[in-house]
Amino acid sequence: MFVQFIEGRCTDEAGVRKQWDRWQEELKPGAIGFLGSTAGITEDGTFFTAARFESKEAAQKNSDRPEQGQWWSETEQYLENVKFRDCTDIDEYAKGGSDDAGFVQVMQGTVSDRERSRALDEKMMENMPSLRPDIIGGYQAWDADGKTFTAVNYFTTEAEAREGEKKEVPAELQDAMKEWGEIMQGETRFIDLKEPWYSTK
Repeated sequence: MFVQFIEGRCTDEAGVRKQWDRWQEELKPGAIGFLGSTAGITEDGTFFTAARFESKEAAQKNSDRPEQGQWWSETEQYLENVKFRDCTDIDEYAKGGSDDAGFVQVMQGTVSDRERSRALDEKMMENMPSLRPDIIGGYQAWDADGKTFTAVNYFTTEAEAREGEKKEVPAELQDAMKEWGEIMQGETRFIDLKEPWYSTK
């Protein structure tokens, strides 16, 4: 799987939403290798989207379509400081993404040891069904450096997610949580999509 993240400062929310709806109706039917996408605009006006494709090659073929290029040139007039991030190294967990999620939270950060991070995440996810039923699933996409990640987490609702955050971590997982914190480098950035938009092929 290939994921492309697009982020930018939204200058016209209505314009971005219009373009999103137009893509659904006019361009999605012919999108090459498209699997689905999650997007939205945060409270501070940040537009964020995660588009999933079968492969990087399929995504590139889709980008090369004239109609796709025209659509994007019209869309970017409503955005500033647009950044792209392409990832081919993806770890899915639990049920993966879900169009039924009422709240999506994106985490971006860097770890000192990717394999240790993966092992700790797997240990935590073994306990999630009982500890955090609000978590439906998600995926973690890694940059080429193997240490920088973007995690897209899908929750039942924001209210249930916030309640889940308050729960005390069981004793058997506290060491894992401590170690996970130790391998994190710098600050972790959070992007909250309180009204997520979905598109599925």
